Amino acid sequence: MLKHLTIQNYALIEQLDIDLEKGLSIITGETGAGKSIVLGALALLTGQRADVKSLKNLEQKCIVEGSFQINQYKLQDFFEKENLDYDDQTIIRREILPNGKSRAFINDTPASLSQLKELGFSLIDIHSQHQTLELNTSTFQLSVIDAIANHQDLLQEYTWGFKLYKQIQEQLRELIEQEKQIKKDYDYFKFQFTELDEANLKPAEQEALEQEVKTMTNAEEIKLKLTQACNTIENGDTNLISEISTISKSIKSVSAYHAGLEEIFKRIESLTIELRDVSAELATIEEKVLYDTNRIEAINQRLDIIYGLQHKHQANTIDELITIKNSLEAKLNNASSLENQISELQSKLGAQENQLKEWAHKLSQNRKKVIPHCEKKVKEILALLGMPNSELKISQETTEDGKFTSTGFDKISFLFSANKGSIHREIHQVASGGEMSRLMLAIKSILATSKSMPTIIFDEIDTGISGETADKMGKLIREMTKQMQVICITHLPQIASKANNHYFVYKLTDKKSTTSSIKKLSTEEQLNEIARMLSGENLSAAALENAKELLLNN
Repeated sequence: MLKHLTIQNYALIEQLDIDLEKGLSIITGETGAGKSIVLGALALLTGQRADVKSLKNLEQKCIVEGSFQINQYKLQDFFEKENLDYDDQTIIRREILPNGKSRAFINDTPASLSQLKELGFSLIDIHSQHQTLELNTSTFQLSVIDAIANHQDLLQEYTWGFKLYKQIQEQLRELIEQEKQIKKDYDYFKFQFTELDEANLKPAEQEALEQEVKTMTNAEEIKLKLTQACNTIENGDTNLISEISTISKSIKSVSAYHAGLEEIFKRIESLTIELRDVSAELATIEEKVLYDTNRIEAINQRLDIIYGLQHKHQANTIDELITIKNSLEAKLNNASSLENQISELQSKLGAQENQLKEWAHKLSQNRKKVIPHCEKKVKEILALLGMPNSELKISQETTEDGKFTSTGFDKISFLFSANKGSIHREIHQVASGGEMSRLMLAIKSILATSKSMPTIIFDEIDTGISGETADKMGKLIREMTKQMQVICITHLPQIASKANNHYFVYKLTDKKSTTSSIKKLSTEEQLNEIARMLSGENLSAAALENAKELLLNN
């Protein structure tokens, strides 16, 4: 339950601190005093998006903080799953900064809006005029039946299974699309792969062939130049080796007279040996260089194949062509691999579908069991609220072709009739505002006995209600406090008189600004407030007497 609420710099509220207690807490005040502002601030603690426009002072941050007693509500799993510190007295804080950014904290640990929403859903049910309109939606109607069926564990199990089912479906769809595309391109890929495979490409082959054909094409010039070089070294008129040998002998003859000459002699001897080796190697190369027309033609044919493949595949090297070939081979192999993957996923999908059918049937059976009870209880409560001839019929149908949805394969529809003999129609077609408010209260009352909700807050639940019906509505709301903490904003004295705790919202206005505040009323203040609600600002003796009577009867 909500134990304490602090609001700073929000809308008309400058600073508000309020302690809340068990039972029925009534909030009253004049129109425009700021009663619904308190609910707006509370909604921030349940993950509603923040708006910088809600700041009273645009230069200061807004803080909304709620303290909740949660030890009775089995929320430890949520805190463990979300890696949050658990405390029986949990504090949720929301801050809106002047730059428009928002921050949230759960027990002083930074939290996301999704975490706030999930935790807030388990702590507070804020009922407003907007939620009364939700009564017309199929999502809300189904959630009511599920809450009364009390099969949340089964529903969560189904929801997880449905997500997995959709994931498998998507994976299967993608694989089938891949297979279609591969099959479409298979012959083309096969032709390209075969062409590259039969080319028997080898790394560095292109460079070697290009060098070879260049050598053979210039064979005559190479042989001429190499022969000239060999002759110059050993065989020509100017015989380098002979000349160097003469130099060597001269140096040798005087080396005994100078210490440095012996080393120079040795170097000249090495140069002679190196020149002979070079000459021999040049001669060998010259001998091997041949101009072979057939070989040149064969090389050019091979290079034409390589160049053609490179142009076709927009490649620059043989290595790139080999990479392309390997990629094509992988695609061809993937075609057969996809068949196996598709077969496995189809089996997995079938097994998941069978499991979903089992869960969905259980959900459907549970819903079917509670529908008569729900219809009966709603009728009884509506009779207490002055609508003895009103009925709610709950239709349960199966989705078309038994198609799975995120909640099973049931379609739930609420059909309403306010008068005896009238045809049951969709609620928005036949129910007035007052009838919708009473119907929603009846449903909330039933939910109070089946759903473990710490706090419910009613705003404008009394729309279109007055007199004896308002008194009965107040009693019904008071009865709900046996199951939960109830906070109710009301304009009706009949409901206000049922309060265990009565709070009054008021405005203070000075020359500079208007501020909203709230205080808990004493017994005498409560009497005066109810009398004011009965007669207006000028309290009459009759109004005070009527207020006393209302309070005594509760």
